[in-house]
Amino acid sequence: MTVLARITLLSLVLGLSACTVQQPTPDTSPLPPIPPSGPTTKPKPSTAPGKPVTPSKPAKPLPRTSASFAPPPGGNSHWDAKLGVYVLDDQSNVFYRQRTYYRWNNGWSRSISPQGPWEETDIHGVPSGLGRQFGQ
Repeated sequence: MTVLARITLLSLVLGLSACTVQQPTPDTSPLPPIPPSGPTTKPKPSTAPGKPVTPSKPAKPLPRTSASFAPPPGGNSHWDAKLGVYVLDDQSNVFYRQRTYYRWNNGWSRSISPQGPWEETDIHGVPSGLGRQFGQ
């Protein structure tokens, strides 16, 4: 085989193999967070008479970001795993996921900016979690 043919064949094989290395991620809800590792200690029960011992669980903080989706640029928001979107903290019923903002105002609309312009859409044009929450 000539050098040119070998280089061409090698380039083709490498180029095609790059397509199979990374699989696209499905559009589903993110995986649950991984619990912290390390030793855990159980609270010791109180020995005071007359006081029942009830273990208290600390409130689990809500995640501020998603493992799968980037947060909106320049806006205060938090990730809502049930809805599968970021909820904008300073605007009512405005959501964000994958470079698109979604707004509920007696119907759905979407935009590439939180200030609009807004384009009307139906329930099929929004992430499924939003459609289930607000329904039409």
